Amino acid sequence: MDQPQSDANYGIAAGELRQFIERIERLEQEKKDIADQQKEVMAEAKARGYDTKVMRKIVALRKRDKDDIAEEEAVLEMYKAALGMA
Repeated sequence: MDQPQSDANYGIAAGELRQFIERIERLEQEKKDIADQQKEVMAEAKARGYDTKVMRKIVALRKRDKDDIAEEEAVLEMYKAALGMA
């Protein structure tokens, strides 16, 4: 077996692996920084009197398809009516 060639291949793989790991670590840090910024925005909104629970729901709704939202709301209204809540 050619030991120097094997060591060279291992060195290249280890270096590439290290790059992937470091990229993942940087992305994790960026994700944490963004989450911290989102918390700051919500805290500012709350301080100005906005309901942050409702704001979070609005953000989630804006990500969804309008037809899916309409269907869910229709079913919700039907269930509420069936239970005498409407």
